[in-house]
Amino acid sequence: MPTPEPTDRLRFREMTHADLGSMASLLGDPEVMRFYPSPKSPEDAANWIRWNQNNYAEYGYGLWIIETHDGEFVGDCGLTWQMVNGARKLEVGYHVRPDLQGQGLATEAATACRSFAENNTEATELVAIIHPDNRASERVAAKIGMHRISDDRGGSILRNVLGLRLQR
Repeated sequence: MPTPEPTDRLRFREMTHADLGSMASLLGDPEVMRFYPSPKSPEDAANWIRWNQNNYAEYGYGLWIIETHDGEFVGDCGLTWQMVNGARKLEVGYHVRPDLQGQGLATEAATACRSFAENNTEATELVAIIHPDNRASERVAAKIGMHRISDDRGGSILRNVLGLRLQR
């Protein structure tokens, strides 16, 4: 299946069960998951991988593993369908290892995923669902052209929604 085009520093690939250790470490990290209800357990990470594998099978995309061209694990980034204010929206999401944050890697990966969405999906809009206190994630979304469009209450958590119209 297609993945986003490689960037200057990153390449994309589908998640597999072999990524469980890396994904459990990433999603279990309190810093990475600071704006989620809690860090994820190894079982949650396995479910995350299965969820993305199901997304690949159903839609042809999901969150992909992002890694350096040398194969070093960086995190995940990709496209998933989410409910936002009662409507189904295509979201770009990203998680980067804490020791690699602040280097523009999330922006680089999210930009490639925005291009993938424009060229490989039927979506007309791309959103990012971000906790109101997550300024770093908001900066990434702004750098790829997004602006705040609404608020959403995902369960009990208030979330900012940033979005952009996709170019065709």
